[in-house]
Amino acid sequence: MDSSDLNVIRALQDWVRAGGRGHLVTVVKTWGSSPRPAGSLLAVGGPGHLMGSVSGGCVEDDLVARLRSGQVASERPERVVYGVSREEGERFGLPCGGTLELVCESIDDAEALEPVRQALEQRRAVCRELDLNTGTTRLLPAQPHTAACRLQDSLLRKVFGPQWQLIIIGAAELSRCIAQLAQALDYHVVVCDPRADYAATWDVPGTELVAGLPDDLIRARVSDERSAIITLTHDPRVDDMALIEALESPAFYVGALGSRRTTDARLERLRQLDVPATALARLHAPIGLPIGSHAPMEIAVAIAAELIAARNNALGGARDRLADPAARKAASAA
Repeated sequence: MDSSDLNVIRALQDWVRAGGRGHLVTVVKTWGSSPRPAGSLLAVGGPGHLMGSVSGGCVEDDLVARLRSGQVASERPERVVYGVSREEGERFGLPCGGTLELVCESIDDAEALEPVRQALEQRRAVCRELDLNTGTTRLLPAQPHTAACRLQDSLLRKVFGPQWQLIIIGAAELSRCIAQLAQALDYHVVVCDPRADYAATWDVPGTELVAGLPDDLIRARVSDERSAIITLTHDPRVDDMALIEALESPAFYVGALGSRRTTDARLERLRQLDVPATALARLHAPIGLPIGSHAPMEIAVAIAAELIAARNNALGGARDRLADPAARKAASAA
């Protein structure tokens, strides 16, 4: 699956190459409750040509009308703010007093976006810098811990490409489904499987395959909280060595596939291997939100949903899910 940013850039290029003119809109800041986070994109072309979203509803209707009529960003990039007053927030449907700051820029050269498109297709992270005073742009390397989108003075910096990493232990059918969903969520996906037969069948484009030992990979590649690790092999010899390393890492999410019985047995093995209770409390197992899923893609959706919640701090950080019987009814069974 392609990321939403890639779909926006491709659509905008297509419209401009067909002889039209388009606008690229970026959410740069929000206050209060806002439907879309900073960094979200909207491409605006002629009638019937919209891709992406920065808010939805009345805000986008008003913005599109102003862009197409030339009221906004007709010559150089322009900042637009919605929801400053309570009346305006109610008028444009911004919830709970939310305020939305956007940067709008006119695009008349499709080739200027080509390096961004190529980086997205190759799943490389790049930072695009836009000078609001001049309209000039340049690409910079995306540094670790770079904010997804930041407007400072007259410079807008927006990171395109994966800013998060998902390490999947195991290269089976469920792994394929999760990898595709994770790519659409702008993760760089690394699949690790030391079992030659499984590694040989891996064929998901845009992912990275590592045929070595998972604990070595985690030590080498997980250095901050922008990583998630999930184990899916059902083989304790593989999963356990990965979990021992993962639970002591700074990864924001560590999950393991398996039923309640499998989870209990796994926890006992890890205790015997002297994994601290504080580390075990970080484990999301059984993995995934409890939505009663059984087919591989359904299970993948449940896992992706839990990843989203964890990444957005919706779960309140590490928790002992195993103490909650309802949470044990995960999206998968051993």
